Amino acid sequence: MLIKGKRRGLSAEQKAELWNRWKAGQSLNEIGRALGKDHVVVHFVLARHGGIAPPARRRSRRVLTLTEREDISRGIASGCAMRVIARGLHRSASTISREITRHGGRAQYRANAADQQAWESAVRPKPCRLATHSEMQQMVASKLMQDWSPQQVSGWLKMEYPNDESLRVSHETIYRSLFIQARGALKQELVRHLRSKRRIRRSRHSSVHGHSRGQIVDAISIRERPAEVEDRAVPGHWEGDLLRGAGNSHVVTLVERRSRFCMLVKTPAKDSSTVVAVLSQHVGQLPAELRRSLTWDRGLEMAQHKTFTMATDVQVYFCDPQSPWQRGSNENTNGLLRQYLPKNADLSRFSQSELDEIALRLNTRPRQTLGFRTPADKLQASVASTP
Repeated sequence: MLIKGKRRGLSAEQKAELWNRWKAGQSLNEIGRALGKDHVVVHFVLARHGGIAPPARRRSRRVLTLTEREDISRGIASGCAMRVIARGLHRSASTISREITRHGGRAQYRANAADQQAWESAVRPKPCRLATHSEMQQMVASKLMQDWSPQQVSGWLKMEYPNDESLRVSHETIYRSLFIQARGALKQELVRHLRSKRRIRRSRHSSVHGHSRGQIVDAISIRERPAEVEDRAVPGHWEGDLLRGAGNSHVVTLVERRSRFCMLVKTPAKDSSTVVAVLSQHVGQLPAELRRSLTWDRGLEMAQHKTFTMATDVQVYFCDPQSPWQRGSNENTNGLLRQYLPKNADLSRFSQSELDEIALRLNTRPRQTLGFRTPADKLQASVASTP
């Protein structure tokens, strides 16, 4: 009969290596192979902390050190009284008395065992602010249920209650309360309202996306855009892209640079004729002060950009190859839209009215980059102030 050995957990060194590899963006399998552990073990450790590396533990300067405990053990072995031991360590006699009593008395006291037991007993995490402030906890939960991001919630609280310091919580605290359920502050069901819907935090290095696009005839480079586009001085300059879904389905996304106002346009296909036609019709309905320019990537769906410009009087500028960051507002908004239009969803099933409803949700959510104003409010104010 085979007797299975006791499972051995990860050592402190292995845990440190695990977190370093996780921060570097390695997968569960890669980390598991490096540590000689199954990926399930790695996931268990990560999930327990919500994918967030716990801070390194440090001993308080007030507690007894291992060296002092060894001196206590030698004092006991020499038959010294507690007051004598305390005087030699410059500690109070009561501290030494409690230490010896807590760890088995004079007959059983062992320095190493006492030090390890004290280290393990010291794990008493301080409850986070959300766990002890029920009013703020309810407000945060209600905003998360409206699909607000933790950053938006944090900024809104600061703006809505500027004189109440008790109603302050960082977005990092909200994320940690969602990912680390041991905190007992926010229900895990609220995670599904986050854009990514992940239950643990992933490293920013965990994925790298490349872009490859074809050539577009007579494309005007982004480097030729007027300065007013770059500095977001006036409204009416847009960034656009095709958001892809399952079954080769697509939705046109447009973002106004000054206000981050978003528009979604249903398109039955991604060929240039179809995209330009639906885009021309949609943009053509905007007031003249909101039709100035459009910045696109090197996607061939805008190969007929001249037709679009003739129909709308909107000049199209194209990003440099493999430079999606030049349409940063659009890229960021596409990421936000994945909460409602995930990659595995057939986007052709969404009607234009449903797309308008999704855009309305984004346009009425406060944005940090706008000082926690909403894109809708910012656009309205920009248009009103335009001569």
